[in-house]
Amino acid sequence: MQATQPRLSFWQIWNVSFGFLGVQFGFALQNANVSRILSDLGADLHSLSLFWLVAPIMGLIVQPIVGSASDRTWNRLGRRRPFILAGAVAAVVGMILLPNAPIFVAFLAPMVMGALMVALMDASFNVCFQPFRSLVSDMVPPSQRNVGYSIQSLLINIGAVIGSILPFVLTNVVGLENTAQMGEVAPSVMWAFYIGASVLLGTVIWTVFRTKEYSPEEYSRYKGLSPEQGASLNAEKKDKKAPLTQRLKEFFALVATMPKTMKQLAVVQFFSWFALFIMWVYTTPAITQHIWNVDKQWFDPAFIAAAPMVPEAIIMAKGAAGDWVGILFAAYSVFAAIFSIFLAKLADKFGRKTIYAGALALGGLSYVSFLFFQDLTMVNVNLLITEVTVPLGAVKLLIPMIGVGIAWAAILAMPYAMLAGALPADKTGVYMGIFNFTVAAPQIVSGLTAGWILSSVFDNDAKYIIVVAGVSMVIGAIAVFFVKEADTSEIVEEKGVIQDGV
Repeated sequence: MQATQPRLSFWQIWNVSFGFLGVQFGFALQNANVSRILSDLGADLHSLSLFWLVAPIMGLIVQPIVGSASDRTWNRLGRRRPFILAGAVAAVVGMILLPNAPIFVAFLAPMVMGALMVALMDASFNVCFQPFRSLVSDMVPPSQRNVGYSIQSLLINIGAVIGSILPFVLTNVVGLENTAQMGEVAPSVMWAFYIGASVLLGTVIWTVFRTKEYSPEEYSRYKGLSPEQGASLNAEKKDKKAPLTQRLKEFFALVATMPKTMKQLAVVQFFSWFALFIMWVYTTPAITQHIWNVDKQWFDPAFIAAAPMVPEAIIMAKGAAGDWVGILFAAYSVFAAIFSIFLAKLADKFGRKTIYAGALALGGLSYVSFLFFQDLTMVNVNLLITEVTVPLGAVKLLIPMIGVGIAWAAILAMPYAMLAGALPADKTGVYMGIFNFTVAAPQIVSGLTAGWILSSVFDNDAKYIIVVAGVSMVIGAIAVFFVKEADTSEIVEEKGVIQDGV
């Protein structure tokens, strides 16, 4: 008989996901600065998206493996926490080494070293991501599922805000230099990564030691598992003896029989993450060209190499635009965090699909609106912590960040809330890992095609590739209405009774 899973307090739910704040801190630093770092190390616009392919490829490889392993692992740290801690430690190593890539020039070209460290960071972040998603599903009862993933979304966005804005703060408040010659990394970016590594490790340690996972027996009772299913939860030793071919066969069998809800959500995920990948890769060159009016030729390494020197004005404009990308990314994360506070109640009142689709549509239209905010008039902006002088168009870009933030908050929470009720409890981890295919695959497609589209269709005018992202996200919004949720139970709070539902 299935027992009633205990409800968690607000702070218990908070502790479950608190480490995700630090992981997203590091991930935000990467998203806002890797294009800048790789460009400074010698990458051109076409190849930028290819370097960024490392992230989804690592996710595609790592998350299903980690998901399956964490489903069948139980030790003194628990089921998911060992993987979260191990991933955090490896990510810290990558975050410290990435900005120091030029130091290793005697062994590897700086750009190659940088790409390797990006790969290490991405693999490590992915080791953390999947167990955090599964930890919420494990620990939070179905009646609190919207709240659980909304709090996780809130913490993710708090981390993203701090991580995105940190290089700007280190430049404009602390006074660190934000420019770099070709083959070097700006000091403000270097120190931002050092601080991010410390925050990541600290928050993950908090979650690992403040969250107590259920024992296999407790988990089986709360999830209504049969004795056979419960016994399989702690079958790590048995699995190690299974041949690789057998495990692969079992894995692909799971893929073939994935829940219908997961297949339908995959379409939405494709168009959502295709758009997000473009934003992360090309926002920096897009606003440098469109808002700071830097000619696209200054993003061509061959042109730069042939030029007698790079004008100081170009170097300064690139540095200022790179810092402002951090502000924009922080802004959309702030708006996402605010929206996350209301997301659970809105989803309960209007339905997950309505809120999810509306958020994606607003995000897509916001990307398209980038075209209409060019204004080269220089204005002073008071950011409370400092004042900066930027083009008025840069300030106006904060408006579409509202829509992007709302879309981002929904993307972080709604698909997982919709999916969790459709997954068998003893396969949650591996299915969450398989679901990452729907995150990784569109990014790989975007990475393989966006650079070609930008160079061949738009002649390296990066603002138009942002419009492509907008169109993609609107298509994702339409696809939401074709998803049929398959929640296996309805929770009736009265008298703690769980009744079967449709």
